[in-house]
Amino acid sequence: MNAKIRIGIAGYGNLGKGVELALSQNPDMELVAVFSRRDPASLSLQTAGIPVYALDTIEQHKETIDVLILCGGSKDDLPHQGPHLAQWFNTVDSFDTHAAIPDYFAAVDAVAQQTQHTNIIAVGWDPGLFSINRLMGECVLPEGQTYTFWGKGLSQGHSDAVRRVDGVKAGVQYTLPIEEAVNRVRNGEMPELSTREKHRRECFVVLEEGADADQVKEAIVTMPNYFADYDTTVHFITMEELERNHSAMPHGGFVIRSGHSATHTKQTVEYALNLGSNPEFTSSVLVAYARAAYRLAQQQQYGAKTVFDIAPGLLSPKSPADLRKALL
Repeated sequence: MNAKIRIGIAGYGNLGKGVELALSQNPDMELVAVFSRRDPASLSLQTAGIPVYALDTIEQHKETIDVLILCGGSKDDLPHQGPHLAQWFNTVDSFDTHAAIPDYFAAVDAVAQQTQHTNIIAVGWDPGLFSINRLMGECVLPEGQTYTFWGKGLSQGHSDAVRRVDGVKAGVQYTLPIEEAVNRVRNGEMPELSTREKHRRECFVVLEEGADADQVKEAIVTMPNYFADYDTTVHFITMEELERNHSAMPHGGFVIRSGHSATHTKQTVEYALNLGSNPEFTSSVLVAYARAAYRLAQQQQYGAKTVFDIAPGLLSPKSPADLRKALL
């Protein structure tokens, strides 16, 4: 048994860099390799001495990695990479296309069960920590309504989707909760709110030279699962403006369960996040769940898992006895 959990990173964008940073705060883990579709020689890591390999050579390293953290995008990368890499590795990923999670889970689970790996999907703060809080709210207050609001903040997954539109050179997307809806929920009104009534989306886009702005806008605002169900504003700006005004990646949001106990006494539960860096926080969640993936694999609990399947104690480096003494 290794003294430290050996972690590999697949994909070295904002999320991969965040995982590398988070590992420095977890002394029971060590980064052993980074894998990228880019030329390995072109990458400069923050940690000295860590090798970088081409992603298409990853199978050769299956014996040296305990858990592989997948840091690709949910739109085009993870649907293929999740099931593909589950044949060789225990993995954790941040797949966040909510509507597609059941199909993605099934695809990963089919491979994981056959190859005897533990693969935790859809890990982050939403899906992830917010999912747990939605579940807890429903269980404790069975008569009520759950509301999730995101933002104001920059969404990695939606920004990635914007950047993949033909004609887009660069871009970001912000999610903004609609204040009136939030206030109604906090007041205990339990309103029926449509997707469009809870949030709006705002995109800042740099066009490729010669691209048609109207076509790009139409492709964004009609994109299913991302923008079609929201009031979406698209702003076209210069690369200089994007770099000057939109390089930070803040985010946040809150889950509210509004309901009543058996005497019809009003009860409200709220869980909130205010994040200075969306990718760094998501990465920190991924790293904690990598510890759980390793422990479950050691227990031969194979297959795809979600945050609903993971006991909280498995996330902590502390022993069960220490947790009972310090936190219970």
